[in-house]
Amino acid sequence: MSHSDTKRQILDAAARIFAHRGYAAASVQEIVDAAKVSKPALYYYFGDKAGLYQALVDEAHDARHERVRAAAARGHDLRSRLVEALSALLVEALSALFDFVHARQELVRIAFATTLAAPGELPEGLCRAEKCQRSMDFIESLMKAGQAEGVLDKRFDSRELAYALYGQVNFLIVSQLLMPRSALNRQTAERIVDLFLSGAAARRARAGSCHAPAGAARLAAA
Repeated sequence: MSHSDTKRQILDAAARIFAHRGYAAASVQEIVDAAKVSKPALYYYFGDKAGLYQALVDEAHDARHERVRAAAARGHDLRSRLVEALSALLVEALSALFDFVHARQELVRIAFATTLAAPGELPEGLCRAEKCQRSMDFIESLMKAGQAEGVLDKRFDSRELAYALYGQVNFLIVSQLLMPRSALNRQTAERIVDLFLSGAAARRARAGSCHAPAGAARLAAA
């Protein structure tokens, strides 16, 4: 087995165990048993259990962030960039729900677990805030671009706009992990973006189409 295969095998086994047992309850012995490797192999690649958990947290956030950035780059205006970015987030969540063999499900659960866990449930010195901040900064950059284009209302702070959209997405993902009820796909992403750009008030819905950026700009200016 190559070095990369051994490392991947340890990561996949650890993701399954950490996702279902938590960091504190998981032991190095059960991880190496599940990965079919020796303890020295785990220590060689990751240093200790905390280093292994950090590697999984990094992988979860890095993979998600890069996927969203690449998707957003395919858009030609604010709405299409947001739809592409949200589609990447939601499709990843869908994969996590239904692809029980692949490690993606465990990685998504670990990413959320690190945010909500009590301090004693995580390894000391775990670095995760920077990863979370990076994703929020990217969504905020889309909001700033939308304000510069005249699509979004400048009365609102770009960070407020980012929280409004990103918060709804994360709530949907958590809801699906706990109580799967509907598909998280591109159509879902489009409806979320349209709701964000046009609002839910009846008077706004009559003012113009939520699918057209120009209409969204008129709504923002109203």
